[in-house]
Amino acid sequence: MKKHQRPTREDSLAPDEPGLDISSLIDVCFLLLIYFLVTTTIQPREQDLRTTVPGIIPSDHIPPIPPMLIELRQDGGVVVNPGDAAEVFDGDIDSHELPNLRDRLASVAALGPSGTPRVLLRVDNEVLQQRYVDVLNCLAGAGISDIALQD
Repeated sequence: MKKHQRPTREDSLAPDEPGLDISSLIDVCFLLLIYFLVTTTIQPREQDLRTTVPGIIPSDHIPPIPPMLIELRQDGGVVVNPGDAAEVFDGDIDSHELPNLRDRLASVAALGPSGTPRVLLRVDNEVLQQRYVDVLNCLAGAGISDIALQD
């Protein structure tokens, strides 16, 4: 009986075909992975922000010191002190940073009593949840934690 031997890798290659050594490719992949892990910035999630959930106060129990009223409209517009002296900020719904509102809140936070002014949020029922979270992020970034919802 004749035993059949399996051809080895060296036997299966023709003499004019070069072999492929991928060990250096694996090293480069690991180096790139380490580089991207080290250079990635981690942004805080909304759960990590230290802002308390605002409570609801009725319209007839507003404190004597006039609070800053922020209204979130259905179209994504953010209005500070709606009425005659209304200031419309950041109507672009795709922008999550709200830079104009951040600047306004920073100036109000510096002028408020004991560093934390009272802010009332009036939110339309059709406002996207992301827009509400964007405004809460702006308030937390300005250091404002005394927030309430107005009905």
